[in-house]
Amino acid sequence: MTRSEAAAIDWNAEFEERASLMIGDLRSLVELESPSRDPEAIRPVALAVSKMLAASGASVDIVEEHANGPNIVAKFGKGERPVLILGHLDTVWKRGTLASMPWRIEDGRAYGPGVLDMKSGLVIVAEALNGLRRHDIAVPVTVVFNCDEEIGSESTRSLVAEQAQNARAALVFEPAITGGAAKTSRSGIAAYRIHVRGRASHAGVDPEKGVSAILEAARIVVELHAMNDLSSGLSVNAGIIEGGTRANVVAAEARMDVDVRFRTSDQAIRIVDAISGLAGARGGALVTVAGGIDRPPFEATPESLELFARAAAAARESGFELGRGHVGGVSDGNFTAALGIPTLDGLGPDGAGAHADHEHIVIADLSRRAAMLTRLLIDIGGDRQ
Repeated sequence: MTRSEAAAIDWNAEFEERASLMIGDLRSLVELESPSRDPEAIRPVALAVSKMLAASGASVDIVEEHANGPNIVAKFGKGERPVLILGHLDTVWKRGTLASMPWRIEDGRAYGPGVLDMKSGLVIVAEALNGLRRHDIAVPVTVVFNCDEEIGSESTRSLVAEQAQNARAALVFEPAITGGAAKTSRSGIAAYRIHVRGRASHAGVDPEKGVSAILEAARIVVELHAMNDLSSGLSVNAGIIEGGTRANVVAAEARMDVDVRFRTSDQAIRIVDAISGLAGARGGALVTVAGGIDRPPFEATPESLELFARAAAAARESGFELGRGHVGGVSDGNFTAALGIPTLDGLGPDGAGAHADHEHIVIADLSRRAAMLTRLLIDIGGDRQ
C-alpha cells in the first residue's frame, strides 16, 4: 500500500467503531494491579499486553532477565531503522487499591489505578499496530514496555538503550499534559544523600565539647535552597532530614535526602559541582555527599520539534489539536533523548490525577490517539531508511 492509499483510509471512523473494545481491554489491564517491584503482579499484565500486540502480527518476547519483573519487546514490520515506542507495565499503586479506587466510567471519563499512568497508553499502541495489520501496512516498529519505569527503570535502563540502537525516532506513551499537550522536553533529575558527622557530648554538662551535626545540616539546607532558580527550571529540595539520638545529646550525626531537577545539561553540570562542593570538613563536622544524576534532561532539539510537528499534523487529521509543553517529571524518554534520538513524549491520552486517587482519562482520547499514532507511524515509515 502506498502512503497516499494509507492516507485515504478513514482511521477516525475505524477506531471509533472499536472504542468499546479498547475500553474493555483497558478495564482488563486496570483490574490487573501491577505495583513496581512486584514481578508476580506485573506478569499477568505483561501476558495480557503481549497477546494484544501479538494480534497485530508482531513478534513478541517477554524478557525476564531483569530484577524487577518481566518486560515486553515486540517487533512489528521490517526495516533497519524502526520507530521505537516506549511505555511501562508498572504503576505506583499497591495491591488492593482497587477496593477503594475501583474501575468506573463517569461523565466521559474512566477512573482507576494506573488508568492514566499508563495502561491506557499500552492499549493505544496495541490498537494502532492492529490497525496497521488490518490494512497490511508494515511500518518498522519496536515496542518496549518495561516493568519498573515508576522507580527509575532501575533494572531496565540497559534494555531501553539496547533497543534504542538505530531507532529513527522514539515515541513515549506516557500520559499527556493535562489538557492534552505532548511533552517536548522534560527536566533531568539528580538525587543525593548528604551525611554529616559531628561529635556527641552532653547537652547540659559539657555542650561546648560537642559538634552538632544537626546544626551543620541546617546550614547546608539553607545553602541548598539558595541554589534554587525556579524561573529557569532549576529546583533543589532537601525533602528528608533526620539526625540525633536524644534531646539532651549534641547530635553526632545527621543525614538528608535531596532531590534536584534541571532543564539543561549546563544547569546539570553547575549544580552537580555545587552540591559535590559541600563535602569536606565544615565547622568541626565532616560532610560526605553521595549520589548524582539519575536521568539527564530531555531537551528539545530541531529534530524532536520536527517530530512534534508531524505528530500535530496527524492529530489534526484525527480530530484534535495537539499542543506541546515542558514537565518537571522524568521518563524513559530522557534516556532516548540523551542518546540523540528525536523523542516525543506524553502521547498518551488526556486526563488528570496521575499517582492520585482521582486518576482518570478522557475516554474519547483512546480512539483519536490511536488514529493519530497510526497516521504518524505511516508518515515516519514513509521516510527513506
